[in-house]
Amino acid sequence: MELFQAFILAIIQGITEFLPISSSAHLILVPELLGWPASGLAFDVAVHVGTLIAVIVFLRKELQAIVIGWLMGFETMKWQGDGMLGWMLIAATLPVGLVGLLASDFIEAHLRTAFIIAMATLFFGLLLGWADRGGDTKQASVDQITWGHALVVGFAQAFALIPGTSRSGVTMTAMLALGYHRVAAARFSFLLAVPTILLPGLMKVGELANGSALVDWDALLIGVIVSAVVAFLSMRWFLGFVTRVGMKPFVIYRVILAAVILLLLV
Repeated sequence: MELFQAFILAIIQGITEFLPISSSAHLILVPELLGWPASGLAFDVAVHVGTLIAVIVFLRKELQAIVIGWLMGFETMKWQGDGMLGWMLIAATLPVGLVGLLASDFIEAHLRTAFIIAMATLFFGLLLGWADRGGDTKQASVDQITWGHALVVGFAQAFALIPGTSRSGVTMTAMLALGYHRVAAARFSFLLAVPTILLPGLMKVGELANGSALVDWDALLIGVIVSAVVAFLSMRWFLGFVTRVGMKPFVIYRVILAAVILLLLV
């Protein structure tokens, strides 16, 4: 991989990982449209490490409070506030982990096509628009999340294994549909990204360690640094943007993107 290609793909990963427009779709489509070689497992790990670093830094105070509250709860076997939120994040992570283990090979073999990406981009984009209707009136906050809501968000997140769906988009869609404020939906989606990126990332690192392919360390370094910086800026911008504007621009973008993909397939 050329360093310029690594730079562009890292920017794309950083922008799209936390916006409701699907990072996997863009990382599949852009190299195909430009005739670039596949980025490979090592680079995929690198850009996900970058976005993981970004979200941990961005939410460092909240994550610290959640971890401390969750661990302290074991002293009395009672959890409240941040500690209970830790359990909600675990509950919301389990469905995607289970579906990933059972269906990852099928998804890799049959669902990473331009047509599937277009359909998922369109359908889940329109679903996001539906869930965001009346978004200005929704007031539920993250500390109000229940076991049932956490599981609903978790099962919704499992659909993100289909390229084009968008992990952040589908989790925000579920939160909005359940009556949560846009910023609450975005923050819970960001928090949920930590275990959701970390766990499969560790598995990919294991695959990489057991492989024999040569590693382009310059490209990997660019991938980590650029994706981390761009993702951090993207999250900060997004929270302010959805507060003022809402999800409509992302819905429009997804509809246009799906239409362009389908036209290219004709």
